[in-house]
Amino acid sequence: MLTYRGLAFECPPDIFKQMDRSNLNPVEILEAWIAGDRSLRKISAAELELLAVWELADDVRSSSRASRSRAFGITPDNVADVVRHKTDLFLSLLDELHTFPLKSSVFLETLWNLWLPLAMQLSTEKQSLKRPLIQGILGGQGTGKTTLCQVLKVILGKMGYSTVSLSLDDLYKTYADRQQLQKADPRLIWRGPPGTHDIDLGISVLDKLRGSQTRELAAVDNLKIEIPRFDKSAYGGAGDRSQPEIICAADIVLFEGWFVGVNPVADGRLNEFLATAPFPISTEADCQFARDMNAKLHDYLPLWNRLDRLMVLYPRDYRLSQVWRNQAEREMIAQGKSGMSESEINRFVEYFWKALHPELFIKSTVEGDRVDLVVEILDDRAIGQICRAIDLKLSD
Repeated sequence: MLTYRGLAFECPPDIFKQMDRSNLNPVEILEAWIAGDRSLRKISAAELELLAVWELADDVRSSSRASRSRAFGITPDNVADVVRHKTDLFLSLLDELHTFPLKSSVFLETLWNLWLPLAMQLSTEKQSLKRPLIQGILGGQGTGKTTLCQVLKVILGKMGYSTVSLSLDDLYKTYADRQQLQKADPRLIWRGPPGTHDIDLGISVLDKLRGSQTRELAAVDNLKIEIPRFDKSAYGGAGDRSQPEIICAADIVLFEGWFVGVNPVADGRLNEFLATAPFPISTEADCQFARDMNAKLHDYLPLWNRLDRLMVLYPRDYRLSQVWRNQAEREMIAQGKSGMSESEINRFVEYFWKALHPELFIKSTVEGDRVDLVVEILDDRAIGQICRAIDLKLSD
């Protein structure tokens, strides 16, 4: 028997096998809740039952262990509590849905299947740590890192948590320092690759955040933590540090970037990969650049060691990042803003691929023991498979 706000509905153990899962879709229910009078009395037992079935549907039909329900610890024993909690959260967000950055046709499905359960999972992890939680988010250009952080901040705020986002971009060395860096190594024509960040600054900020107290105690102690910020428009687009954001404390830190949590790979594996001449790596100079950037990753390990969790936004095809970046630039130009040409974008994106090729480095990260959650990003940027990294490896 499952209950919600006094409503009781039957959910026998074999219902997940009895119902026609091919037509299960919670989006229609969520849309009805949005369009209705939002009265809790209007939520029917049938709707909650369908949502409960949906939570375990991918687990039932999946031939592998890789499933969303396993990723978020949803079982037939606790599915009633999960549905109840997600429903409460969803209803609390109704008046703020219009402020969310994503307005695509898959918005509600992403909210229900990823954003809400992820926020609930972070809440559980935070409570078990007894200190601020640092969640690492690894994803290439266009995978939705910024959107994820913005949405999680709203949801976690409804749950009573303060959240701060920190990008790997915020840790770039100053413009002056990068000018000197480029003189020493002319290959560093753009900011972004390993070696262009102030690692000590990142370690210092994360350590202060990890050691911060609750917001209430921090306010009493007048604690101030400077969160670095980076202005990409400064110096004609070269970028430079801007005024830091001042906070007292944070319950949850969302640390995102295009190679956050990526470890160096063994020289033998790297050379074997380079021998296949993966696009856009084609010359010996390209190969040496890749080797040097791999070696630089060793410097970042102390920074990654501050992470409590790591999730990966994993495009079905890494080359989609180039397509998405071109789309974004065309939209900016259409709005009358400045933007790069297609050839400039291609050179820019390919430069990052030459530094740390996603086909090798993202894959090796997922195969390692650091990643907790993997989220597949489809061609249209919709969410595909959601699973634990360990289950993904078991199903390969």
